[in-house]
Amino acid sequence: MKVNFHYDIEKFRLRDSKLIKRIITRIVSDSGMRGGLADVIFTSDKKVYEINKEFLGHDYYTDIITFNYNNGKTVNGEIYISAERVRLNAGKFGVTYDSEMRRVILHGFLHLCGYDDSTTEEKKKMAEMEEMYLALSYAE
Repeated sequence: MKVNFHYDIEKFRLRDSKLIKRIITRIVSDSGMRGGLADVIFTSDKKVYEINKEFLGHDYYTDIITFNYNNGKTVNGEIYISAERVRLNAGKFGVTYDSEMRRVILHGFLHLCGYDDSTTEEKKKMAEMEEMYLALSYAE
């Protein structure tokens, strides 16, 4: 899986990108998918809000937006992450910023691998998967 990290904001760089890429590869493999190309763009809260409104018709702030460009079983996509919103949510959930950032990135790749979080049951499954892969990221 080729994953490119892009930084549209100052003073932020992912510290553990190699580890995160290994976990992403595991998610793709475990899902029965093949690795393609994905771009992860770390950007501002305002930019993610604008994308959410323009492309999805949602008039609210969010921490992540995932665009799925899969080709059959090959994972391809773009993931936009609001570094500001992740920081706010880390405080709200009582977790570290790094942990919440990892969780959000993994969440995006779970979406690319076909997992959804529209229903209560899907949200529960997605949260379980996030926790499992997050734990793996700390075990490595």
